[in-house]
Amino acid sequence: MFHPADLNNKFPRSGKKLSIALGALLVSGYAHSQSVSMDFSNEYNASSIHAQGDAYFIDKLAELTDGEIDITLHTGGSLGFNSGDHFYGVADGAVEIADTLSGTMSGINSLFLLSSLPFIVDDVADARRLYDIAKPYYEEVFADNNQVLLYASPWPPSGIWSEDEVASQDDLESLKIRTFDRNGTETFRNVGASPVSLSWADVVPQLATGGIEAVLTSAEAGANASFWEHQNYFAGVQYAIPLNMVHMNRDAFESLTDAQQDAVMEAASLTDQHNWEAVETRTEENYQTLSEHDVVISDPVSDELLTPLKEAASGVVESWLENTGDDGESILSEFRGAE
Repeated sequence: MFHPADLNNKFPRSGKKLSIALGALLVSGYAHSQSVSMDFSNEYNASSIHAQGDAYFIDKLAELTDGEIDITLHTGGSLGFNSGDHFYGVADGAVEIADTLSGTMSGINSLFLLSSLPFIVDDVADARRLYDIAKPYYEEVFADNNQVLLYASPWPPSGIWSEDEVASQDDLESLKIRTFDRNGTETFRNVGASPVSLSWADVVPQLATGGIEAVLTSAEAGANASFWEHQNYFAGVQYAIPLNMVHMNRDAFESLTDAQQDAVMEAASLTDQHNWEAVETRTEENYQTLSEHDVVISDPVSDELLTPLKEAASGVVESWLENTGDDGESILSEFRGAE
C-alpha cells in the first residue's frame, strides 16, 4: 500500500517536501469531502406546515453544504417517536434532530408553555414578537440539556373542532375535548368542559371510537388529518398560536466542521423566516379546504363563546407566571410593554 512517507526513501530531499505536501492535500481533501448522515423526527404527516418547513431546512442545508450533510426526514412518527419523546431522545442522541410541540416539554421547564398561553397574542406578528423575546430563554434550556435550538415552527391559530356546533358556554359543558398541553386542560376544565390530554397520534383513533367529541387544534391540523370524516364544525376562537421547536443534539452539531456548523445555523435562520411567512396565509388556505369538505366555519365567534373562554384563561396565565418566576415575568412584561 502506498504511503506518502515512501517518497522519502526514493527521493531523500525533494521527496520529503512532496510527501508533506501530498499528506496535507489528502487531509484537506478528506475534511472538505466529509459527509454526514442524520435522522430528523416529526410526528406530523408530510403535507403539514411543519414537515414542509423541515423539508425546506433540509433543502437549504444541502445547498449550503453541496450535499455534505444528508438529513432524512421521518414524518408521521415513523421513527417511533412522538413530541413527548423528542426532548430526551435528542438529548441522548437517539435521534439527531426533532420537530417538537413546545408544550410537551413543559415538564422540563414551564417556559415551554408560553406560546400556548390562551388569548395572549392577537395575530402571527404578535406570536413572532413573543418568540423573539423568549428565544434566549429557550436556547439556555436546550443548551443545558445537550441541545441546540435551530428554529421555530409556528402553528396557525388554534380553534375548536366538534361534531356538534360549539357556540356558547352551554355547548362546552361536559364536552369531551382533546387538549394538547396543561394550559388547554386547565382552561377548558375552568369553563366546564371535560378535557382529555392526548398526543397527536391518538386523536383520530379517539374520534373514531367516540372517546372524544371535540379537539382543540388548528384548522391546519384538522385538515391534514381529514377531521371532516368525524367533525362537522370549526370555531375559530383564536385561542393561541402555539409553536413547535426544532432542536438538534449538541454532540452531533459539534462533530461538524466549522463551515458545516455555520451552514446549519444559516439554514435554520432562513427556515425560521420561511415558517413565519408561511403561517401568515395558511389559515385562509385551510378554510378553503374545510369549505370544500362541508365543514361549517365560525370565525369570528360569538361573545357567548369567547367571553367565558377568556375568563377561564385568566387563571391559567397567572398560574404560568407563578411557575416561571422572574423569567416569565420578564418575558411578558417586555412583550406587553412593546404593544
